[in-house]
Amino acid sequence: MSDPKPFTLHVSENDIADLRTRLAQTRFPDQAPDAPWAYGTDLGYLRGLVDYWRNTFDWRVQEARLNAFPQFKVKLHGIDLHYLHVPGKGPDPKPLLLLHGWPGSVFEFMEIIPRLTDPTRFGGDAKDAVTVIAPSLPGYGLSFQPNQKRFGIADMADCFADLMTKVLGYPKFAAQGGDWGAFTSSALGVRHADKLAGIHLNMLSINPSHPPPAHPTPEEQLYAEQIAHWAKEDTGYIQIQGTRPQTLAYGLTDSPAGLGAWIAEKFHIWTDHAGDFETVVHRDHLLANISLYWFTGAIGSSFWPYYDRLHAPWPIPDGRTVDVPTGYAAFPKEIRRPPRSIAEKIYTDIRQWTVMEKGGHFAAMEQPAALATDVLNFLAPLRPSF
Repeated sequence: MSDPKPFTLHVSENDIADLRTRLAQTRFPDQAPDAPWAYGTDLGYLRGLVDYWRNTFDWRVQEARLNAFPQFKVKLHGIDLHYLHVPGKGPDPKPLLLLHGWPGSVFEFMEIIPRLTDPTRFGGDAKDAVTVIAPSLPGYGLSFQPNQKRFGIADMADCFADLMTKVLGYPKFAAQGGDWGAFTSSALGVRHADKLAGIHLNMLSINPSHPPPAHPTPEEQLYAEQIAHWAKEDTGYIQIQGTRPQTLAYGLTDSPAGLGAWIAEKFHIWTDHAGDFETVVHRDHLLANISLYWFTGAIGSSFWPYYDRLHAPWPIPDGRTVDVPTGYAAFPKEIRRPPRSIAEKIYTDIRQWTVMEKGGHFAAMEQPAALATDVLNFLAPLRPSF
C-alpha cells in the first residue's frame, strides 16, 4: 500500500481518432422481425447511436465533467485503485463510500455527488453534507490494467474497507450502492460490520434461487412470479459473462459498436421510461459511460464478478445476515424487487424503506435528486455513530 496520488484522466487524440475510425467501419447485422428491441438492441437505434458517437459526441466534455472532481489512485490489494474523493461542504461531513455496478462506472455519479456533498446548493441543509468516496470497482474503468488479478465481491469489500480505514483514515463510514455496488455494500455489512455506520441500497442482495415461503403472501407470490420470468428471459448475459467471459471480451474489446449494443440494451430494459430510455439517461451520459469501458479496455475484466458469482458462494453466505443499519430505496423498475418480508430475513436492521414513484436500475442517473434525498435522510439519525 502506498500514498494516494492525484489523478487526471486524459485520453489521447490517437485513441479518440481510432474509435471514430472503427465506428465508421461498423458492419451491422440485419434486424430480426417483429417489434424493435424484441430480441436485443434495435438496429435502427444502434445505427443512430453509432453515427452520433462518431460525429457529434464530445468525449472531452465528458472527460472534463469527471476531472472536475478530485481523483486519486493508490496501490492497494495488488492493483492501482482509482477513486473520487469529494469533500462535503458542511460543519461535519460524514464519509460515504459510493459504489457503482455493471455496466456502470463512476460516470453514474456525476449528478448525484454534488447533491450529497453540497446539499445547500439544492435547497437542503449543510448539516446533512457528506464526503463522497467513489471508487472505480477493481477491474472496471480506471481501476483496470491489463493482466491484473480479478476481484470477486468479497475481495472488493475487503479492498474498500482498507481504502476507507487504512488509506483515508475513516475508522467508521457509511456505504451506498446499486447492482454490484449494493452487493459489495452488503458484503461490507457482513465482513466489516464494525466499520460500518450503515448501508443504503437501491438493490437488495437476495439470492433468487432460494425457494419461496411455503405459504406466500400475495406480495411474496408476485415476487416469485417476477423471479421466474426474470430467470427465463433476462439472465442470458449472466450466463455468458459468468461462464465464458474471455470469449465475449474479444468481440466487445474489438468492436465499439458491439460494446455499445451490449451496454445500451441494459439501459433500455433496466430504466424506467415510456419507450425511449434516453428521456431518463441523456445520450451523452450513456456514451461517456460506454466510452470509458472502450478507452480503458476493461469490459472483459468487468465481467469477473459474474464468473465469481456463478462459481463461488453467494456474497452473503447461507446462515449469515446483514445486521448493520440498512436503508433501501425501492425503485419500481429495478431488476428484482423483493418485498420487505423477504428482505428482512437477510437484512435484520432495516431503518428506512422508501417506495419510489419512478426510476429503475440506474437510479443515480435516472433520479439523482430522489436518491440523494433518500440517502441523506437515512444517514441523518446515524450521524452520531460515526
